[in-house]
Amino acid sequence: MTIQRRQFLRLAGAAAAVPVMPRVALAETYPSRPVRIIVGYAAGGGVDIAGRLIGQWLSERLGQQFIVENRPGASTNIATESVVRASPDGYTLLLANAANTINPSIYNLNFNFIRDMTPVGMIMRVPFVMVVNPTLPFKTVPELIAYAKANPRKVNVGSGGVGGPDQASSEYFKMVASVEMVDVPYRGLSPALTDLLGGQVQLVFSTIPAAIQYVKAGTLRPLAVTSATPSAAMPDVPTVGSFLPGFESSQWYGVAAPKGTPTDIVVKLNSAIAAGLADAKMKERIAVLGGVPMPMTPAEFAKHIAVDTEKWAKVIKFAGIKAK
Repeated sequence: MTIQRRQFLRLAGAAAAVPVMPRVALAETYPSRPVRIIVGYAAGGGVDIAGRLIGQWLSERLGQQFIVENRPGASTNIATESVVRASPDGYTLLLANAANTINPSIYNLNFNFIRDMTPVGMIMRVPFVMVVNPTLPFKTVPELIAYAKANPRKVNVGSGGVGGPDQASSEYFKMVASVEMVDVPYRGLSPALTDLLGGQVQLVFSTIPAAIQYVKAGTLRPLAVTSATPSAAMPDVPTVGSFLPGFESSQWYGVAAPKGTPTDIVVKLNSAIAAGLADAKMKERIAVLGGVPMPMTPAEFAKHIAVDTEKWAKVIKFAGIKAK
């Protein structure tokens, strides 16, 4: 008998001696202690709010605390890597968002989001709204495009920061509309909107909750929303796609776990999330955020992530966006 054969038999024997916990039992006992949901942004923003919203629901649904832990920095890469390195036992989750599909084209990462993470489920999609100062001459998307083409690089677009979903959306718009506009990144969306109100920039792709108060007050003018269909929060505002067919861009929030997380746990979490998205009160809270519930199976969420990553890779290459 060869040495390799004896080693194989010893390993096989040792493995056979280890008691195997039934898969059903694993799903039934999870979670038996608090679960952390890691959020890659500071408290108070859209991603954080989404994390706390789903965390509260899962706590009530599954009978254990789901605690949000904020780890801001590097466009969510710090938070994401911490989850990639975590034990794949279902007790450390990531509040994933569109930045996770944009970052691979901008940063040299120590991980591969598609390879190293397990998609659990989508929570919601939140479109952006294109808002301008009402003193400007353009009132529609076609008028903006015509103005930008007649005045190359005269329109300054404020964004919440380099590589963020809002900036990527503006670059996507420039690519599809074939216009030259200047990106002006800020440290967050709020200062970008402040300068839009003051006339320092002419356009911002804003989340709806951040802009809606100014729209209602008449201090900002909405041109279009970036979702494929009109937003319930702004039903009278057209979509960008109605002028540029096929255009769709949005922030989205979902839950992901480290690669290797047991399938039973992933399925249990997905089912709990889906139940939340079907709940009337949860739907109402999502609508307040300007969002649309997006229940998906883990496989559907994985496909969404792959398609989004490919889409943003083309946009980032076109725009020449680089990490600073």
